[in-house]
Amino acid sequence: MALPDQLFYNTGISTYIWILTNRKPPHRKGKVQLVDGTSFYKKMRKSLGNKRNEICDEQRAEITRLYGEFQEGEFVRIFDNEDFGYQRITVERPLRLNFAVTDERLERVKQTRQFQSLAMSRKRKDSEEAAREIAEGKKRQEQILEALESLRPLGVVKNREQWAEAMRKAGIREPAGLFKAILMALSERDENADICGDKNGNPEPDPELRDYENVPLKEDIHAYMEREVLPFVPDAWVDEDKTKIGYEISLNRYFYKYTPPRPLEEIEADLKKIEQEIADVLAEMRL
Repeated sequence: MALPDQLFYNTGISTYIWILTNRKPPHRKGKVQLVDGTSFYKKMRKSLGNKRNEICDEQRAEITRLYGEFQEGEFVRIFDNEDFGYQRITVERPLRLNFAVTDERLERVKQTRQFQSLAMSRKRKDSEEAAREIAEGKKRQEQILEALESLRPLGVVKNREQWAEAMRKAGIREPAGLFKAILMALSERDENADICGDKNGNPEPDPELRDYENVPLKEDIHAYMEREVLPFVPDAWVDEDKTKIGYEISLNRYFYKYTPPRPLEEIEADLKKIEQEIADVLAEMRL
């Protein structure tokens, strides 16, 4: 139930009353009644802070009557519970990457945390052992960069598995974390590249292309995808494990009354009138 704004001393925002019960009569079960009471008020003679409006006894009685009758009309709308529900779906699109060795991408490899950690040591007390680890790490860094340089002639490769296999053949067989960091540093998104798959052969989602849609609870998700998403991005799919149910009630949406704009001729006439008034004032100032 929406009430008028400016009813309270310390705020001018609109107010709503929620009437909740687990003892609904049969004709109200599974239903939600919305009552628009925003126009049921009278102006106060003198405002008190932000309080400029008040609801008198007759208006309270009218709002109560609208609620009790439970009939649709100008100020009442009745819906099923599901009409306000929606399914928040996660729309995924496949990851597509190309790979190459360029000066810019090699610099990205050098900046990765995993690559830089090769030339670090956690041995704080044993300085000699720490120095030895750092030296070995720097040597390994140089070996990795040399191996990557040998892949430069391959140019741009648009298949991740092919590129990963080329890296292994070049002698880059690092732990999974470092190997993946190098792989991603040498990659760029490419809509014409092959789809990157996971270990089960399923398309891997691209986080940068992830999107979300609110599908009405009464509508089938797959039908929604066919109509609203797939015509524009045919390779998209829904990650059903991430689907969530939510509810939203917006009274303005259901009680909105369209007010047509003023005719262009009236607006143009008013503008010309204002322009003439300004011209008259300027003329008087010159005198």
